[in-house]
Amino acid sequence: MMATVNRVFSEGFRVFFLAAGIYGIFTGLVWTLWLGGVIDTPSQAFAPHLWHAHEMIFGYATAAIGGFFLTAVPNWTNAPGARQGYIAVVSGLWFAGRLAVWYSAALPPLAVAGLDLIFVPILAAKILSQLLKRPKPQNMMFMIFLALLWVSNLMVHLEWIGVTDDTAYAGMRGGVIVLCSLIAILGGRVTPAFTRNAMKRDGVPEARWPRSVPVIERATIVLAILLPVLVLAQVPGVFSGAIAIVFGVVQLIRLSKWGGGWCLKQPILLALHMGLAMLALGLILWGLAGLQIGDEIAALHVLGIGCVGGMTLAVMSRAGLGHSGRPLIAPTPIALGYFVIALAAAMRWVGPMLSDSLFLPSMMITGFLWVLAFALYVVAMWPALTQPRLGSMS
Repeated sequence: MMATVNRVFSEGFRVFFLAAGIYGIFTGLVWTLWLGGVIDTPSQAFAPHLWHAHEMIFGYATAAIGGFFLTAVPNWTNAPGARQGYIAVVSGLWFAGRLAVWYSAALPPLAVAGLDLIFVPILAAKILSQLLKRPKPQNMMFMIFLALLWVSNLMVHLEWIGVTDDTAYAGMRGGVIVLCSLIAILGGRVTPAFTRNAMKRDGVPEARWPRSVPVIERATIVLAILLPVLVLAQVPGVFSGAIAIVFGVVQLIRLSKWGGGWCLKQPILLALHMGLAMLALGLILWGLAGLQIGDEIAALHVLGIGCVGGMTLAVMSRAGLGHSGRPLIAPTPIALGYFVIALAAAMRWVGPMLSDSLFLPSMMITGFLWVLAFALYVVAMWPALTQPRLGSMS
């Protein structure tokens, strides 16, 4: 038992990818059961829908981000990975934040804010110390996104503390958009690279390999930073909406050049393309909502479920398999989970268009689909995240 615990805390991807999967199940299940009137949530100091939104953005997603950066950055810089003691402490801080928000009705608001806000700076400090060993602009820019994510959460807590009157919703929206911007940058690296490598191994002619257009890539970086800044600054929706539409169209252009059709028989690659397709679609839908066309909350859920949920599921499963020495082939449950999460995003988008009598059932179906996707992920990835690396006796 202790050997397994020590192993889980020995590498960042193990503890955080496992925590993200379990917390994804927990948050989805609590929200769905609350919608159905099965449970109440009296331990929070704010409405259940705010807890749901906050914890999906600043709870689930930050765990996925932590696992990714603690694993990827040492590879980028040839720096040693984080030690077991640091991983135990920083994951404990993440968990303390989740407990503080859950029991916020019994805690002083400042204590809740402090416990919840400490994780990202501690994580960022570690990442920065590693990036500085081989500083490159394309890597250092991730500190901007971590800072914007922290500011988004701060804006939520400032209203909950009572310092501001109207920053919580902007912080929530900003958090979703920051995550999507981060995915646009990271997805733009890994998706064409992984697809190209697979095509090369399969003997696909070079003319069909994914290619990136420099002007499109530069536009992505500019838009990825600009849009969350506009949202956090609470710029009127017509302006941020127009930028979001442009951002979404740029993502469609990028994606069209990366050979997604070739990946249809390789779910572990296809999931990356699906996540970026949801990014493009969600940005366009959210931008249209800013222009008073369509439902903004439904559009945000296309981004939150389809892009953030789908892309993190894809990256966590691929990285977890690769770094544990397993073949880069999605186990059947995970492959199914990729499509279940996309179905959940589609259901959440359609829900507001249904009759009043069908709206609540559609929301509950969406919640259960989310829970199912992450249950499939946890069950399938449990050996990779808790057992020794294949070929290792440790």
